[in-house]
Amino acid sequence: VFSQIMGELRQTSGTITFMGQEISSLSTPDRIARGISRTYQVPRPFTDLSVRENIRVGLMPDSLRAMIFGTVDHQREADIAQSVGFILSDLDRPASELAMGDLRKLEFARTLATGAKVLLLDEVFAGLTTGEIAMIADLIQDLRQRGFTFLMVSHDLPAMEPLIDRAIAIERGTLLANGSFKDVLANAEVRASYLGDA
Repeated sequence: VFSQIMGELRQTSGTITFMGQEISSLSTPDRIARGISRTYQVPRPFTDLSVRENIRVGLMPDSLRAMIFGTVDHQREADIAQSVGFILSDLDRPASELAMGDLRKLEFARTLATGAKVLLLDEVFAGLTTGEIAMIADLIQDLRQRGFTFLMVSHDLPAMEPLIDRAIAIERGTLLANGSFKDVLANAEVRASYLGDA
């Protein structure tokens, strides 16, 4: 679903609408420019680049201007890094040295650098320790309070429950349930499909 929303995979039927406009025919960069971005289940940093340089990739249109005119907005890079919980001394660390929780923060930073207001989070808690899950959940709550919107795919139901206003259960492209977390989890079809209840 996220790959279709982002234009990485074309849908075979239906349309994708964002902010009242149909975007099905737009390229991935055009969708990002409209304010949608995503993270992946397995973080995809540029491992040979630093935290700062990875954030700069998210700022690409600004970075291209900087390359042409010789200016780089180091303060903006630092502000984005700090907004997801990095400290200034982390900026020059190679991404290859980051623990999984910090790689997740870097994914958030790169996504925010694009100017996105809607973030698609794919299994954002996968591979994290209990402490890292709490850290990322706090980050999501903070960003929600700052006006960001999230679509999340996750099988970590306890971590998801306090973060979501609305849950949707889909199986093989078919909508099973749509409503509050508790209502969706109580749905018999959802329980049979996801939890193995008979």
